[in-house]
Amino acid sequence: MQTGSENPVLAHNHQSARMWSAGGAGYDQVSFAISDALAHAAQRLAPGRDARVLDCATGTGWTARNLARMGAQVTAIDIAGELLDAARTLSRGIEPAIDYRLADVEALPFADGTFDGVISTFGVMFAGDHRQAASELARVCRRGGRLVLATWRPGGAVAEFFGVIAAHTKEPPPEPSPMLWGDPDYLQGLIGSAFDLTFESGVNHAYHASPAAIWSWYLNGFGPMRMIHQSLDADGQTALRRDVDAYHEHYRVPAGLCVTRDYLVTIGTRR
Repeated sequence: MQTGSENPVLAHNHQSARMWSAGGAGYDQVSFAISDALAHAAQRLAPGRDARVLDCATGTGWTARNLARMGAQVTAIDIAGELLDAARTLSRGIEPAIDYRLADVEALPFADGTFDGVISTFGVMFAGDHRQAASELARVCRRGGRLVLATWRPGGAVAEFFGVIAAHTKEPPPEPSPMLWGDPDYLQGLIGSAFDLTFESGVNHAYHASPAAIWSWYLNGFGPMRMIHQSLDADGQTALRRDVDAYHEHYRVPAGLCVTRDYLVTIGTRR
């Protein structure tokens, strides 16, 4: 792990850090739209008062704040500096205070068994090296401690949406796919030797007025969308907008849009 003045984010994750940072404070609205799923995960972790909890890939700190409100002593890490800046601002006045740190889940700067609970809500699944990230989650969780992950399901709505926007970039899709973290069989192979696992399915419901409204919401706060949009010429931007709008039209209801996204909650006890 890196210390001192060195960048604690591993080199192969620098581009990912820039991409997620591009959302800035606007990313908090992305978290708001999936807040039912974030609450689900926090309630399954159910930390006791003063429990030491690590929130990995915290974004703008939504899950960290949920846990602090339960009385947990929360340390929250992310590779995206702009998101951490927003998290610190948004978390002013939260007690107990949350310790936000720039750090990489593949090289956590904590001793073995430091935490009573470890959580990641739609974050660690995007780590570049799945096995290294999983190893670090297990390493810093004490024996008998708890792990909770919320991850998008493969083949579900989020995977389909990523496919829509990926069609407008020349970048190859990440390998292995982040969506594998939503497959219980994959997780058994990834972390089942360190944790006794239980799985629970969930569906996120997000409500928007129109395709135009959700387009603006994504373009403002969702780093991957912003980066792809900025890389395109005017015709490419128009084509991206057309395809994203068409995707969201499938979720139209009388009141506007109701976007549903399947996810998996993984609950583990450290062996």
